Amino acid sequence: MSIDTAFILAAGKGTRMAPLTDIVPKPLVKLNGRALLDYVFDHLKDAGVTKAVVNSHHHAGVLRKYLAGVQGIEIMETHELVLLETGGGLQNAASYLGDEPFFMINGDAFWTDGPSGCALKRLEDFFDDERMDILLLLIPVERMILTEGVGDYDLLPDGQIRRNKAKAGTHMFTGIRIVHPRILSGMEEGIYSFLKQMDAAEQAGRLYGLVHDGEWHHISTPDDLKRVGNACRDA
Repeated sequence: MSIDTAFILAAGKGTRMAPLTDIVPKPLVKLNGRALLDYVFDHLKDAGVTKAVVNSHHHAGVLRKYLAGVQGIEIMETHELVLLETGGGLQNAASYLGDEPFFMINGDAFWTDGPSGCALKRLEDFFDDERMDILLLLIPVERMILTEGVGDYDLLPDGQIRRNKAKAGTHMFTGIRIVHPRILSGMEEGIYSFLKQMDAAEQAGRLYGLVHDGEWHHISTPDDLKRVGNACRDA
């Protein structure tokens, strides 16, 4: 399987990143002189992705201008007059995503590949559409040093994962995942979190995780941005 499409979440307000997000959407906040989205698009191109659907809301005009300058990948924007959150945003973009599995990535995700190479290709190689509806890229909480780690999930021996509602799990979700489009048929219009679909996949035994062997940082605040920038100048 070769995944050629991605859905990028770029509509949120990024309130914890204020005042930087007073003038730009969070994915366009700069880390070492480059927008966070620049790094995301670099990874997508390295993985062979040729089309990206990007949702917009907060400072949509600024995002639209940025997207017009992206080279080497076809871009489609789905604008949200009302912020639909992650689930509603995906449902709103569903008609543009095709009939094959796609990457779904938070627009503010920042990561570097590890010894095993391209993290997106690793996800792609691990994904089994007969067993999985959703595959999450995870990072051990114990490796979260520069930024705050939250124990979203526990990883089971067979690769399935269980959400730890107390946030005391062993692994944190990176905001990087593969989604099979069969789940889209059951999604409703409205404002809601994609967590609803992840929980449903978990209940069906079709939610899996893969551990990232590179670096990933949870960039939520200007202080996070500064720490990560200082530590990752060569990224």
